Amino acid sequence: MISTTLFGIILGFVAILGSFFWEGGSPETLFLLPAITIVIGGTLAAGITGTSFQVFARLPVLLRITISPKQYNWMALLDKIILLSSQARKSGILTLEESVNKIEHPFMRKMFLVMIDGIDNQNLLNIAEFELSSITERHFENISFLNKLGGYSPTMGIIGTVMGLIATFAAAGSDPNVLIHHIASAFIATLWGIFMANIVWLPLADKLRYLHDAEMKLNNFILNGISAIQIGDTPSVIMMKLAAAFPASEQEGIMKRLKKIKSNELEEKRLHENQINHQNQPMKVKVS
Repeated sequence: MISTTLFGIILGFVAILGSFFWEGGSPETLFLLPAITIVIGGTLAAGITGTSFQVFARLPVLLRITISPKQYNWMALLDKIILLSSQARKSGILTLEESVNKIEHPFMRKMFLVMIDGIDNQNLLNIAEFELSSITERHFENISFLNKLGGYSPTMGIIGTVMGLIATFAAAGSDPNVLIHHIASAFIATLWGIFMANIVWLPLADKLRYLHDAEMKLNNFILNGISAIQIGDTPSVIMMKLAAAFPASEQEGIMKRLKKIKSNELEEKRLHENQINHQNQPMKVKVS
């Protein structure tokens, strides 16, 4: 299935360039390699100048992330948290390690391993806060880079236009039709500069910001679940806490599952009490 990022860029090309051709424009007029080279090459050159090679080298990875971001099923993660909370109550937190190592979500796996190591709840939250802060800094560095490219691109288009006009005025006195053609070609650079900024670079920066916000929401959802396990909340209480993160339309289904979990907890409590009562009964000694 095509991603929304790729769909949006393609739709932008079709809408803008298609309108140009609809009005009678020709591909030879629009796709001028000198103008495109000035805009794209100049923008990337300015991007390298304004940042480091390390950040610039991430550009292909950032494009891949925006086009094909990794998706996680919130409901599946909720089920995993509830399952691990039940296991922790029955067998202890230390028994979770084998199950935790199979978790795909990196933040969830890391925070569970930190909890298993025996750290207290406050330090767990401090570690998670620093982790989320570091993730935010890395993400905003990438977002800032794409925003810079979006700012440089129109300027490079203007530079290309000025260069084209200089060449046009230098040829003054020649055939008027040739001069008109040169003037039209000069403004193509401005078109490509504005086009690349508003259809590619700035929307990609916005997409990274959207993905960052979604990731932070999911990470906080996971952290609340792990913290609840550590402080000893029952699976039903944990589910009630985490249900608030879901839309109202999905919370009804979660509440139905919650009733089943509460029923299981009551049954386990009853069996546990019966076992204790049985153990506390005095032994009857048979006298012959």
